[in-house]
Amino acid sequence: MPRGLFITLEGLDGSGKTTQIKRLAAWMQRRKIDPVVTRQPGGTATGDRIRALLLDSGATPVAPMTEMALMFADRAQAIAEVIEPALASGRVVLCDRFTDSTEAYQGGGRELGSAAVLTLHRVLCGDLQPDLTLLLLPSLESSLDRARRRNERQNAQGHQDEGRFESEQEAFFRRVWLKYREIAAREPERVVLVEGNLTVDEVHEQIVEAVSERLVVAGHPA
Repeated sequence: MPRGLFITLEGLDGSGKTTQIKRLAAWMQRRKIDPVVTRQPGGTATGDRIRALLLDSGATPVAPMTEMALMFADRAQAIAEVIEPALASGRVVLCDRFTDSTEAYQGGGRELGSAAVLTLHRVLCGDLQPDLTLLLLPSLESSLDRARRRNERQNAQGHQDEGRFESEQEAFFRRVWLKYREIAAREPERVVLVEGNLTVDEVHEQIVEAVSERLVVAGHPA
């Protein structure tokens, strides 16, 4: 059986990833492709517990190295439990964040550097690489405004607090944003950059164009 296709969506919180991954999954389903949709951190019982620890703004402070280690613990579990079995069975996997997020947030934002992230990825994740990464990169100001308004709305509705990263200063997010651009420049064959303050439909159109090409190459109907 041919191996499946691994597609990740990346970007700052507030970049529109959650909306776009839902639209992409629906687009695939209309074409008789049933993707496995997952997220990081989370996506497994173990990962959801790690997610709660990492994202709760009221949680005990987490040291940067601990934060990175927890991200990789979550990822290793997701690969073993969800991603690899799906790919081995020929499924398309859509994942909201993967190691690019760790490189951007911990490597860039926390200033731990890319080398440590990439080394841990090789050791703990078997160097599993996405076939395609869709990097949504609207302006920094637009992303932060949308993320903070979303968290305020969710908190008001009594949803679980996941705003720990949004409480960081703008300098942190600028480092994350710049690291994402660095990743895109370093790996242009894998990373498709969807840049600028586009409408939801405009972003979806660019995503569908990129995904259609990879599906054809992988032997799926597009």
